[in-house]
Amino acid sequence: MTDDVRNIVLGVIAAGISASLGWIARTYLWKRKLRRKQAFFGLPANSESLLVVNRDAGSTDLAVHRHDVFALLELSALIKDCGANAQVVTQDAAQQGFGERTEFCVGGPGSNRRMAAHMQAMLPGIRVHTDPEPVVDRAAFRIGGERYRMEPGITEYVLLARLTAGQPDQVRPVFLFSGQRAITNQAATRYLARHYTRLARKYGNGTFVLLLKVVNSQAYGPDVVELVADVTRAALAPLPAEPGAERPSHRAG
Repeated sequence: MTDDVRNIVLGVIAAGISASLGWIARTYLWKRKLRRKQAFFGLPANSESLLVVNRDAGSTDLAVHRHDVFALLELSALIKDCGANAQVVTQDAAQQGFGERTEFCVGGPGSNRRMAAHMQAMLPGIRVHTDPEPVVDRAAFRIGGERYRMEPGITEYVLLARLTAGQPDQVRPVFLFSGQRAITNQAATRYLARHYTRLARKYGNGTFVLLLKVVNSQAYGPDVVELVADVTRAALAPLPAEPGAERPSHRAG
């Protein structure tokens, strides 16, 4: 074997080893990223999850608003990426206990009784005005001592929460997407899909409650979303007495 042939053979072998090591490294990093994603969402491979959908509050029929359908599609893609399965149920048909399966609950307490139950049981520091009157307070959030009113199409709010019922090692969390309008529910699911890696780094696999603001949805749809605050502490604490003689909001549910 001449030196030239030997160099060519050695070069091919080195390239093959390098390519193999690169493939192994990429596969390891991909699997590690997938495991972290599965842990954050509580969705190991082949596990079951629940998508709880609300009804369209503006319809007399048992219909689902199109933006809530889009929200379900966003969540379905996340679930599929984790190698898990999803069952879609309506808000009045979901009767499983907490922590049996990962749950994604979409819609405010006025149109989703499952959401109302979760908020009443686990988020005592939040109230949502579900009555149509007064108009200025329609769908308003009261979180601790702060109130957040919406301007339809201009400024709207949505709560994004990951709840573990006070058990940090709970492997089957509940995710809540409770918005003032259907488009804000979709905005929250899209925000979660885009930022789950950062959220997992910050909160691990624990509980958090975030208040998001959807900006100018009449022009930008669900795409322009701002983080207003981490309201976890206020949401988990008892709601303080409302000052003055202002008409109280109705509690979620």
